[in-house]
Amino acid sequence: MQPLKSRVTRGLPVGCKIETCDNSGAKVLKVFTVVGLKTVKGRIGSCGVADLVQASVIRGRPDMRKQVVYAIIVRQKKEYRRPDGTRIKFEDNSAVVLKDDKGNPKGTIFKGAIAKEACERWPGIAKIASVVV
Repeated sequence: MQPLKSRVTRGLPVGCKIETCDNSGAKVLKVFTVVGLKTVKGRIGSCGVADLVQASVIRGRPDMRKQVVYAIIVRQKKEYRRPDGTRIKFEDNSAVVLKDDKGNPKGTIFKGAIAKEACERWPGIAKIASVVV
C-alpha cells in the first residue's frame, strides 16, 4: 500500500451501503470499519477513495451473503481535490471486493471507471482496471 498524493475528502461514513463494481458475487456491501483509521473517541469514522474497509455482504450470491470481506473504495460521489488543483467526483459510490488484506481483488472484471488514487495505492487493482480516471 503506497501513500496517496492527493488529499481525498472522506465522503462515506461507517454504516453506509456501497455497490460493488466487480464480478466477485457480492452486489451490496455495508461498511463497518475503516482499516488504519485513527480518530477521536466517539466520532463516527468515514472512508474515501483508495481506503481499505471491512464490510459485510448485504446482497449477492447465496454463498457470499453474510460474509465479512475486505474491500477498497474506488469511486465516491463527494468531490475531492487533486494536487494539480482539479476537483473530481463520480456519479456513484463503488467498491472492489478483495481476497485478502494485501490488495488482491477477488473479481476479474471491473465495471466503470476506477479513480487514479486507488490505482496508485493498490497495484493489484491497477492491473485489472480498464478505465482509470
